[in-house]
Amino acid sequence: VVRGEKSLSPLTSIIAKMSALTPHLDRFPSAKIVVVGDVMVDHYVVGQVTRISPEAPVPVVEVQEESYRLGGAANVAHNVTSLDGSAVLCGLIGDDEAGRRLKELLEVQRISFPGLVVDDSRPTTVKTRIIAHHQQMVRVDREIKIPLTPGSLQRKLFAGVEQALPGAQCLILSDYAKGVFSEWFVKDLMQLARRHQVKIIADPKVANFDCMKGATVATPNHLEAMQIAAGHVSSTDDLMAVGRHLLERLEGEALLITRGEHGMSLFERDGRVNDIPTVAKQVFDVTGAGDTVAAVLAMGLAAGASMVDAARIANAAAGVVVGIVGTATVKRDELRAALAGLSPGRS
Repeated sequence: VVRGEKSLSPLTSIIAKMSALTPHLDRFPSAKIVVVGDVMVDHYVVGQVTRISPEAPVPVVEVQEESYRLGGAANVAHNVTSLDGSAVLCGLIGDDEAGRRLKELLEVQRISFPGLVVDDSRPTTVKTRIIAHHQQMVRVDREIKIPLTPGSLQRKLFAGVEQALPGAQCLILSDYAKGVFSEWFVKDLMQLARRHQVKIIADPKVANFDCMKGATVATPNHLEAMQIAAGHVSSTDDLMAVGRHLLERLEGEALLITRGEHGMSLFERDGRVNDIPTVAKQVFDVTGAGDTVAAVLAMGLAAGASMVDAARIANAAAGVVVGIVGTATVKRDELRAALAGLSPGRS
């Protein structure tokens, strides 16, 4: 503190630090991010409940509206284009109406998808959420989790990534355990990314964490981190021990554990640990928040931010989307407002 000046309050200090991050947003339009992973369609059925069914003790939802949104890896790519970056999506879809709908949604959101491969042995993954009075009543999943094996589909998918990587700054591996990722496939992707000097952001499910070894940074949530570390540390309640263990296993530059209302914890290879408090003002729905974190972290790194500053920007973005019901993205003006400590609004 400079002599003669008043010490900043913790809140004022946080706001000042966040405001200093906004210049990175000006470089977002020059970012190119390649996303590979499990793509899906999020289907929302929204209505109201006024009675219980006479057939069974369940609520009757009177449907008022339906909508379809990009989900999974496609939502990661949507987060990139919502922030005015360039996104290329690679993944598998079925030869069905849902797959065609997904392509239409991608075109609307200016997402390139030369690496989107049609697999006629599986349907396009669709998650249907029935919501009443801002609460999810039930979710219905249409999917087949067939592991991708060596063959023509794998070659087509890899070729799509290979075509997309030139000129990109980051490659995001968006894993929803639907069959796209295996140890051998991720290894090939890692080698390809390194040849192009592209940073790798991995958002892995528990079973595939060790497949992501060598990624620049991984972004598990708190529960996933505890499950991955179980049996390897004396207590999964010890976040420091969990984070350091997982970073050692990852052999990357950093590990970012998202912790819901407790914010995030960033573990870096040089031993630094940064706890980043949440900036969410209210939480309606955490659906897709992990997608936002992975996408905005990549955008921050592509814009030249340090790992910790990119994590702070991603934290602010997550604070915006959890205040919206359903799968959501954040725009640059909303993120700028969040970083400035203002309340971002929707038009």
